[in-house]
Amino acid sequence: MSIKRVWQGLEAVLHALVLAMSLLLIFTSPWILIGRQLTERAGFWDLFHVYGGLLTAMVAVLFLLKVCKGGQWRLFFPWLVLDIKPLLTDVRGLLRGQLPHSGGKGLISVIEGLGVILLLLVALTGVAWFVAEPANALTWRHYHIVCVHGFIGFVVLHCILGLLHIREFFS
Repeated sequence: MSIKRVWQGLEAVLHALVLAMSLLLIFTSPWILIGRQLTERAGFWDLFHVYGGLLTAMVAVLFLLKVCKGGQWRLFFPWLVLDIKPLLTDVRGLLRGQLPHSGGKGLISVIEGLGVILLLLVALTGVAWFVAEPANALTWRHYHIVCVHGFIGFVVLHCILGLLHIREFFS
């Protein structure tokens, strides 16, 4: 089996894998009892959160590669090349009560791009917390929790937009 075929198969499941792992980590996080670092007495959910989080961080990087492949990054991050006209058009339409369309370089795609950034920030701060010296670990834990809260907000918004897109499909 070629690397290209493996990548194509992985690409097909990356979104679902990011979603499943993110939700598992979010919903089980109230049971996490980690401060500065893992201890010998760490329970199953602590270990799952740390090692599942490290796996999710790797998947997040693969997801970024998928999103950026073939110049697609211009759809999700058009502001990086100052191409904001479609975004402004969608925002003006929203102010007039028109829902933006998915696809293109508009509001929906920019929101999805921000979700990728938030996912990467959650991954980065989680990894930093994992490797940090105990004296700095609680700072990285704080950053991680702030980024997770932003990512949770994105997930809720992404679900709402997905439902609106389904509604639009049937209209």
